[in-house]
Amino acid sequence: MKFGKEFTSQMVPEWQEAYMDYNFLKAVLKDILRFIQGNPSAPIASTPKGTLRRKVSLYRAFSGLTNRCRDSPRKKEDEAILVSSDQQDGSEGHHHTLFLTPSGEGDDCKVVFFKRLDNEFDKVVNFYKMKAEEVMEEAEELSKQMDVLIALRLKVEKPVVRLGGGAYLRNLASIGASSPSISYPLNSRKPGGQHMDAIQEVEMSSEDKNEEEEEERRGNEPETRNHRNANGGKVDIQGFRPASLEILNHVKLNVLTETPVSTLRRLLMCTTTDLSFSKEELRKAEELMIQALIEFYQKLRLLKSYCFLNQLAFSKIMKKYDKITSRNASKAYMEMVDSSYLGNSEEVTRLMERVEATFVKHFANGNHRRGMNTLRPKAKRERHRITFFLGFFIGCTIALVLAIIVLIHVRNIFNSKGSNQYMDNIFPLYSLFGFIVLHMLMYSANIYFWRRYRVNYPFIFGFKQGTDLGYREVFLLSSVLAVFTLAGVISNLEMEMDPETKSFGEITELVPVALVIIVLLIMLCPVNIICRSSRYFFIQCLFHSLCAPLYKVTLPDFFMSDQLTSQVQAFRSLEFYVCYYGWGNYKTRSNKCSESQVFESFYYIVAIIPYWLRFLQCVRRMIDDKDKMQAFNGFKYLSIIVAVAMRTTYDLKMGVTWKILAAASSGIATIIATFWDIVIDWGLLRWNSKNPWLRDKLIIQNKVVYFVAMVLNVVLRLAWMQTVLGFREAPFLHRRTLIAIVACLEIIRRGIWNFFRLENEHLNNVGKFRAFNSVPLPFNYEDEDKDG
Repeated sequence: MKFGKEFTSQMVPEWQEAYMDYNFLKAVLKDILRFIQGNPSAPIASTPKGTLRRKVSLYRAFSGLTNRCRDSPRKKEDEAILVSSDQQDGSEGHHHTLFLTPSGEGDDCKVVFFKRLDNEFDKVVNFYKMKAEEVMEEAEELSKQMDVLIALRLKVEKPVVRLGGGAYLRNLASIGASSPSISYPLNSRKPGGQHMDAIQEVEMSSEDKNEEEEEERRGNEPETRNHRNANGGKVDIQGFRPASLEILNHVKLNVLTETPVSTLRRLLMCTTTDLSFSKEELRKAEELMIQALIEFYQKLRLLKSYCFLNQLAFSKIMKKYDKITSRNASKAYMEMVDSSYLGNSEEVTRLMERVEATFVKHFANGNHRRGMNTLRPKAKRERHRITFFLGFFIGCTIALVLAIIVLIHVRNIFNSKGSNQYMDNIFPLYSLFGFIVLHMLMYSANIYFWRRYRVNYPFIFGFKQGTDLGYREVFLLSSVLAVFTLAGVISNLEMEMDPETKSFGEITELVPVALVIIVLLIMLCPVNIICRSSRYFFIQCLFHSLCAPLYKVTLPDFFMSDQLTSQVQAFRSLEFYVCYYGWGNYKTRSNKCSESQVFESFYYIVAIIPYWLRFLQCVRRMIDDKDKMQAFNGFKYLSIIVAVAMRTTYDLKMGVTWKILAAASSGIATIIATFWDIVIDWGLLRWNSKNPWLRDKLIIQNKVVYFVAMVLNVVLRLAWMQTVLGFREAPFLHRRTLIAIVACLEIIRRGIWNFFRLENEHLNNVGKFRAFNSVPLPFNYEDEDKDG
């Protein structure tokens, strides 16, 4: 792989504009090369074609095996450039490159190259310095949080410390309460007991070494730590000082897990977050600190990678310049790079080491391997068996589809007497799985294109590293479900029944409900099989959506609710399951659902529930974020609720009046929803954009794709009005089939919407250089609350 592609592939997607523009500089060098090749008099190292059997570099004078680090002698007059900086007050300043010797033809292109190179370097250095300052400030805050957490550990656990000579101090917390200053405690907890061996803690503590070095700098003798006698026994410890507990009087707890009950309690009564010093509070505080340190460490790793990649890019581009122009400019420029803040700053590296040591000591019981496995991201391995099973189940799916087509044609099923009975009773049962499979296929396609165009969907959704599913995994799951569904369809295609009882086989009639039960059991299975992390993430988002507005709304939650609004027919199919197997006679494939008032009532409710939940989420976001746009978004869902109610009423009762009301409400809802999709969710139709009627930043280079997507969105939005516009039945399609086709078109529209919605979200993150999730910290300081 060429460096340019590798450089692009390793970029942090949200920081891509802050990286050195390698491709542009490479294009300028190509212009210089074309100019030189067009001017034979220009100085360029060349040899007659075919005269060399080896690369030119293999004829260069050998520098010896031991002289790699020694600079080759170079005369001052050989230096091609001089890089200067207008540094002021220790700041990095702007860099300027000057030519020391005239280079002849093509100077204009070279001036453009170095001017852009200097600008790119200033951009990289300023961004790196800004991010380094941010992480240092964040490190200070995390240090304060660790002080409180350690004091809380001491207060809650009240550990027993063994001192020299067999003496015991049983109330270490009382010593900490009387300590006038805060110091890092020696606190690596041992699971299974409240005893804390102070000597072992001193040996593990890296802070003690820092304290000794500080005391030696001040000219004092360091306090005596732990000593061992000739037999290896432990003797007295001097200078052991636990953490001060006074800091606990100035903080409040921020670890209350948001639940529907806690939300209602917060609304009905004023709840406090004062520390009660319980073990549950300590456990939750530790969990939040672990999450915060992991996220902080990831930020440090990416910042270090940013520094390394840009240094490598400057080195590569300067070597290309030397090769094209036969000048010796790379060494002088790279010396400047190495001496800059980008090259000689070690704050990030030292901070990474400090975070590693802290995490291993305080959260991994000193187990370095376990601590680092938690801190470092787990690379997801591509498994060949996934590809194998994917091909296998796709083949089975195709075979089953062909088998169904052959059976229908051979037995002339659709022209038989029981065809209407089958379409009214069996088809809705299996159409549920068809909707689910199609939605999974669209999501699989979304993942493929998100990865192809470098949309950072795992970060946007908040997936744990290494647990997000690839498009192959999702495609595999959908193909497995399709195989079982199609096998069930074949089992129910048989129209044979007992001529006396006119009943069908009980086992085959129970296949659809058995499939539903199996899918639910797999979703709720606690065993770590079949993508447990993704299943639980799905269930969590689904639960948060169903409990709206009792949970704070995050992007995964309202994204899930948007998916539910496109599965109205699936919910109605679930309602039909209850009716068909509850009080219908599934053995004779008959039901009286349409005659039930309860069924009609729930026919309204299940269609309105997804939009109502989405409306409640808009209300919660409007209150939490003070975002007025969410009021308009909520009005959009209210208009859809009215339209769905009118359409459902017309579908059940018919009549000209209901048809007019349904058409009017559906038209208004369609216009509002289409405008919101394209302008707000996708960020398109910007007439003052540099890309007319699109937006300034586009991920897909072919602009036609966006216009096609907008047209498709409008057309597919209109498809749901088919029941209002009079196309209730087609001459060659059953009414159930037509309803299923319209539902599938809505799922396809949602899949297209998903890609451009996340593209817009990703570009917003890129514009704000937002590449990390904000993790709530466990403690709030009272002084900060007063200032706020």
